Amino acid sequence: MEHVGSAHDDAELELLKAAARQRISAGQGELELPGLEEPAAGGPLPIRSSRMGHLVDALCAAYRALGFEDAAGGDEVFKQLVLARIIEPTSKLDSGRVLAEAGLQPWSYRTLKRRLPVYATEGFRAGLASACAARAVLGPTALVLYDVSTLYFETDTGDGFREPGFSKERRLDPQVTIGLLTDASGFPLMVNAFEGNKAETATMLPVLRAFQGAHGITGVTVVADAGMLSRANQIAIEQAGLSFILGARLPSVPYVIAQWHREHPDEAVPDGLVLTESMPAAPSDGRGHWWIYYRYAHDRGRRTLKGISEQVAKAERAVAGKTPIKRNRFVHLQGGTRSVNRDLEAKARALAGWKGYVTNLPPQHADAEFVMAAYHRLFQIERSFRMSKHDLQARPIFHHKRESIEAHLSVVFAALALTRHIETSTGMSIKKFVTTTRRYREVVIAAGDQLITAADPIPGELRQAINAISEPRTAH
Repeated sequence: MEHVGSAHDDAELELLKAAARQRISAGQGELELPGLEEPAAGGPLPIRSSRMGHLVDALCAAYRALGFEDAAGGDEVFKQLVLARIIEPTSKLDSGRVLAEAGLQPWSYRTLKRRLPVYATEGFRAGLASACAARAVLGPTALVLYDVSTLYFETDTGDGFREPGFSKERRLDPQVTIGLLTDASGFPLMVNAFEGNKAETATMLPVLRAFQGAHGITGVTVVADAGMLSRANQIAIEQAGLSFILGARLPSVPYVIAQWHREHPDEAVPDGLVLTESMPAAPSDGRGHWWIYYRYAHDRGRRTLKGISEQVAKAERAVAGKTPIKRNRFVHLQGGTRSVNRDLEAKARALAGWKGYVTNLPPQHADAEFVMAAYHRLFQIERSFRMSKHDLQARPIFHHKRESIEAHLSVVFAALALTRHIETSTGMSIKKFVTTTRRYREVVIAAGDQLITAADPIPGELRQAINAISEPRTAH
């Protein structure tokens, strides 16, 4: 005889009976009898349900913490789509499988399709944007980051919205242009979709005006990359009452850099040297007073000069007829003659290591260090784009109509906000957080007439990370 334990209620009694039966049957085979549904005596206890309890609860906590519960009007279908997009990005049809594996009861695909048009409406998207703006804690003035990207479609013909356009990946497929506005930390504030053949520079001003109007922000300083705005668009941004910090194009050697080299002919440029160029208002331009800051970085110069030397060497071999002529900016072709463009080489070497930043903010409000630090924050929005494209698989390959594409982007936008919140709160990448947390499940086991809940114990560090998710987001 063996004592298996003491029970204090019916549930404990059933577990002890099950443990006793398993001990008695240990090492004995079981016959599979047809028509017998109940497990044989001593067999494993049946699991009635299983869910990724910690992961689902953490995602729901983040959803509530960002105010999406109220912004979406308690729409459970939208909430499930956002959670599924983070757990395992897949098609809307397959999201039911993802949710079922997570332990949730998914809505039917027919209900999902019926709700999608709601998520594309202006009011619904504005509600999500307002919730994000509230959690970003924006004041009467705001420093925001703006960038664009493209999402392509595997189809042959455009439809007025999905159209072939400029692609950094050199694709000829129809695409849509996505404009993303974030706060200084890369937390998303607004996303808009534009026609695929619409110029990148034409997307910024409508997004900024909509952002100002929606949140009553009087002063906005937008930070964008050098290629985002032409000079005319910079003037248009300023005339709209906005401030900007942009990367400056350097088509030629600026006067202040050339002057420094003339005054220091035999000196190496000090690492971190900053030169300022003042551009007073010109009546004919219709702009205000601008300032351009040029900063020299030794490491940037070293890498650039190495690349220039390699390209010039290739150009020299091509000019000598030793190698075929390929795309090389230092090879100058004129008629039947070819030569190395030494003027271009000299200009490139003079600009190696220099980076320009242009702004209409006066130095007393934003000095050179502030301007350059703000511009370097652009890596945050680039990180958000990478996250949405790769971790969340934002490309709407299963959508064809504009309404369904914009509904899909609403789901991706909310999922991106959750992922940024989770990463900021936990210090973990979203991929690591999901793969780590989903392993710890909660199961309901049937022991006789009793249902017993069991759960994998989680490490203390993971529990602290999960608890941090529900804390309110603070200002940056």
